[in-house]
Amino acid sequence: MAIIEKEVELVGSKGKEKVTGLFDSGATYSCIEKELAQQLEMIIPLPTPLPFETAKKGEKVEAEEAVRLDFYLDGYRFSDEFFVLPDFSEKLIIGTTTMQKWRFKLDFEREEVIIDPRVTRLRLLKAVETESEMMREKKS
Repeated sequence: MAIIEKEVELVGSKGKEKVTGLFDSGATYSCIEKELAQQLEMIIPLPTPLPFETAKKGEKVEAEEAVRLDFYLDGYRFSDEFFVLPDFSEKLIIGTTTMQKWRFKLDFEREEVIIDPRVTRLRLLKAVETESEMMREKKS
């Protein structure tokens, strides 16, 4: 488990804020401090609380809420869900689920987050044709 600290700009419907984010290879999900989440976006309750193990053996915390935010890193825009944790000691942790989704690579020697600019290009794909449309085309 290793951590890289980087400045991240978080953006929600209520505002934006630059914070130091911890890119944590030992964290499964991305998490945010409750006060910061409330300042940026409407918080959504989870249907079922989500338990998290902490670094301290046997200790757990539960996320009962989440928030969806855009975030900017090195000028590139990303978006993801962040679990809101009560009494959270950090402002923001970017976990492996987010890093895998956006194909971030962590360079621990240089303490850099490597971004592939190709994944930041958002695309709309042609919808799959329905069976009836395919049948009409075959008859033509």
